Amino acid sequence: MRHQRVINHLGRKSSHRKAMLSNMAASLILHKRITTTVAKAKALKTFVEPVITKSKEDSTHSRRVAFSYLKDKTAVSELFREVSPKIGERPGGYTRILKTGNRIGDNAEMCILELVDFNENMLAGAEAKPKATRRRRASKKKGGDDEEKASQGKRAVSATKKAEKAQAKEVKDTAEAPKVPETPETPGTPEKPETE
Repeated sequence: MRHQRVINHLGRKSSHRKAMLSNMAASLILHKRITTTVAKAKALKTFVEPVITKSKEDSTHSRRVAFSYLKDKTAVSELFREVSPKIGERPGGYTRILKTGNRIGDNAEMCILELVDFNENMLAGAEAKPKATRRRRASKKKGGDDEEKASQGKRAVSATKKAEKAQAKEVKDTAEAPKVPETPETPGTPEKPETE
């Protein structure tokens, strides 16, 4: 049973795992996004986010702590020069995992791990989207007036439908009725007087 086995060892010895994570963290900071497997991305996320938090305070001590994790001078200088000013206001959650499907060779689940504040496409979409406001639904009034109006509306609709059907039937009947030729009246036939 795996009770409290939190760390994913990634099938490596401890020294190999630490070296790989520091190398991937340096690459992430330099390139702002990397493509890797989901398991490695989740492990790297827990490794790199405390380092980025440490970079918010630019002091010699925090630079040395960051260097002890990253082991790359250019990555440390990039972290303090480029990354930390952008993430200054963010209270955590500096990275994002975007799943990209499975790898062809071994069907491993792949993803892109990126720094949130450096994805220009998503930032542009977030700015263009207006802020949603919450509004309460209007409460329905209980009473006879609404029901009466609704029933009158239904009656009016049904009356117009009946009239349309009758008109359509009348048009259909006239179209189907055979035409009787009109006979001209002969001059010698007397007309019948109408009686009331």
